[in-house]
Amino acid sequence: MLKPSTGVCPEGYPCILFTALAAVIFALIDCWPMALILLVLDGFVLNFFRDPERVPPEDSDAAVSPADGKVVKVERAIDPFTGEPRTAICIFMNVFNVHVNRMAVSGRIEKLRYIPGAFFNASLDKASEKNERLAIQVRGESNRTFTMVQIAGLVARRIVCRVEKGDKLKRGERFGMIKFGSRVDLYLPDAYRPLVNVGDRVRAGESAIAGKRP
Repeated sequence: MLKPSTGVCPEGYPCILFTALAAVIFALIDCWPMALILLVLDGFVLNFFRDPERVPPEDSDAAVSPADGKVVKVERAIDPFTGEPRTAICIFMNVFNVHVNRMAVSGRIEKLRYIPGAFFNASLDKASEKNERLAIQVRGESNRTFTMVQIAGLVARRIVCRVEKGDKLKRGERFGMIKFGSRVDLYLPDAYRPLVNVGDRVRAGESAIAGKRP
């Protein structure tokens, strides 16, 4: 059994160290109000960049959530790669959620496409079409393709993707993150159906959000 543990994303170290150092400097010059503010800020940043271990469900056919957060939409939408309508599950991450993104299914990275755009609130419907985003196509078992889209939000201004075309990853493995509030959309092949509803809370790499149709 995997022992529960929580680490820190590599992308978080500069922010964590900078705010901690600033707090120490202000403390040394006896500016305690600013030191306390920076100490609280450092705690917030450390919490934001936490990276807990996750265990996928036993059902190997289930697609897991690519992000922590709240399901804000489950409906048909146009897949950015195929141009065809597919069922999309959209997950909004607020600033208190874990922001590490994980593979929904095991498979090979087929395509990546960066799409420049605006920075509307990621919970809004127009974020899927208007916001800056990075689309990732994954080819899983039985030659089925899934699309995961990392979407920048009102506060989030940097999408981190750690994979390249041709990489093979297992379900639940980390593939990137988005800094400070954002959203991830998962487009399903027709052989899969959603297992979640709008309003449900999910955890990346752990919550089953889609399964094979009977």
